[in-house]
Amino acid sequence: MRIAAFGFRSIPPAKGAAGADKFAMELFPRLVARGHSVVAYNRRYPDVFVDVKEYKGVQVKTIKTIPRSGFDTLLHSFKATFDIIFNNTADVVHIQNGGNSIWALPLRLFGKKVFISQDGVDWKRDKWTWYAKLYLQISAYITAYCPNEVIFDNVIAKKLFEDRFNKKFAFIPFGSEIAAWPEDNSVLERLNLQKGEYFLFVGRFIPDKGLHYLIPGFTGSMSKKKLVLIGGSPNPSPYEQQLIDLSNDNVLFPGFVYGDETNTLIKNAYCYIQPSDVEGLSPVVLTVMGLGVPLIVSDIEENEYAVLETARKFKKGNITSLTEEINFAEQNYPEMQRLAVSARERALGVFNWESVADEHVRVFKES
Repeated sequence: MRIAAFGFRSIPPAKGAAGADKFAMELFPRLVARGHSVVAYNRRYPDVFVDVKEYKGVQVKTIKTIPRSGFDTLLHSFKATFDIIFNNTADVVHIQNGGNSIWALPLRLFGKKVFISQDGVDWKRDKWTWYAKLYLQISAYITAYCPNEVIFDNVIAKKLFEDRFNKKFAFIPFGSEIAAWPEDNSVLERLNLQKGEYFLFVGRFIPDKGLHYLIPGFTGSMSKKKLVLIGGSPNPSPYEQQLIDLSNDNVLFPGFVYGDETNTLIKNAYCYIQPSDVEGLSPVVLTVMGLGVPLIVSDIEENEYAVLETARKFKKGNITSLTEEINFAEQNYPEMQRLAVSARERALGVFNWESVADEHVRVFKES
């Protein structure tokens, strides 16, 4: 198959990257390894882009966009759609994010098979304005009816769409396994961190990630360790300054870290915390599970599905509940490690990138 893909930011990931970029980085090279050609449409912002033409066999086309949140995606997706149609770069198009479903219309009119990966209920995310949420609610109807198939990575969002639109959709969860990487701890030295002496979060600094609960939850706990927040705001935002204002000297903001260095930070953390209000099936949670690192998550349905009984959970949005779980991790670390072993067994048994790739090939061919 000739496959084109857009809706993520870039492969390999760059500043502002999120789960969609991790997904693209893991899936697309595996599709190439199975004999298919893949063209990935990277975004180029005025100050951020990855200057590559190829990544592990994936052809990379980089297209300029603007830094304004939401509109950057629409503009980039329009340009990618135009290129796919008029340069005939693919017969199968994989689109990430249901907000891009509007582009399925022209693509299908020009004979392309279109598949949309929907990772959550986008209109519930607090980062969007009221008009963006309205657009996302409207686009949900296009998502449900226009593409050849919609692929969900979590059963909760899948059921919501199936109940709402009285249709059945595909389900393919993310993978969790991490290929072996050089055990280089220089990132710990650079950030002045010690193995097992820090709690960790990796992701975008946006309201639905719940960092405004995590920071006061941590600073109000008994822990004397560090809290390391890897990432930042994908676009200029006052939210990042609000987080800094909530912090003390034990809360560190190293900025964006990628690839092997991120894996090293996760592997050496005392505990990983995912405080989200809204999630799909989180790739970073699955990675943490696959690496056997203790984990605390908010009790939203998507996290519950991922971890089952293999992690500690706090009440979504409840700072006191989160503080109690951080204190539990400090006082009961053998139990945290026991849970982490169970989490690794679940992750590697249920969430596998090779199976993810095989399932995508099957859906692309049969739909």
